[in-house]
Amino acid sequence: MRTAAWTAGAGGALTAAYLGLVTGAVPVDVGVGRRTRPLGPQTVDIAAPRETVFDVVARPYLGRTPRAMHDKVNVLERGSDLVLAEHYTPIAGGRLRAVTVETVRFIRPGRIDFRLVRGPVPYVTESFVLEEAEPGTGTGAGTRLVYDGELGTDLWRLGQWWGTAVAARWEAAVAASLASVRTEAERRAASSRGAV
Repeated sequence: MRTAAWTAGAGGALTAAYLGLVTGAVPVDVGVGRRTRPLGPQTVDIAAPRETVFDVVARPYLGRTPRAMHDKVNVLERGSDLVLAEHYTPIAGGRLRAVTVETVRFIRPGRIDFRLVRGPVPYVTESFVLEEAEPGTGTGAGTRLVYDGELGTDLWRLGQWWGTAVAARWEAAVAASLASVRTEAERRAASSRGAV
């Protein structure tokens, strides 16, 4: 009877610890056995001017967050070029959501930097670099958005395993975000051309 109770209690504690870690509610940052790995790079060519692309990325943070994005981002503190924001990512088939808290710095017109404050891993830095598209890239007057980053975990091989699992989901979420940015920026650019 005691063994069954102990096993159930240990199982419950492990489940709670896992859920706390994966959702970012219980971040683990012990500073021992730190290993880092790259995120990206991911490159997206966008048929829109660099200023338009920058504005599409910056608007939910520096301006009023659109209602459609309330389930993805919540700005906790807003400055002129730096914000502290919560980001939400659905996990477990949408039954749970991971919450990360990040600083986001805007360097107009060509760079946006992200730094993790709290999340499922102790360390992440990322950047969106916006370059004017070179002739012959197929975008005409457009922008090349390059995503690059680094993710770090503690506890040697165990942390490395966890980092690999987190990185796969992290990069998938970034890819979806970049696709959304591309769609909106190209819509705005087409609308602007049509108004001329």
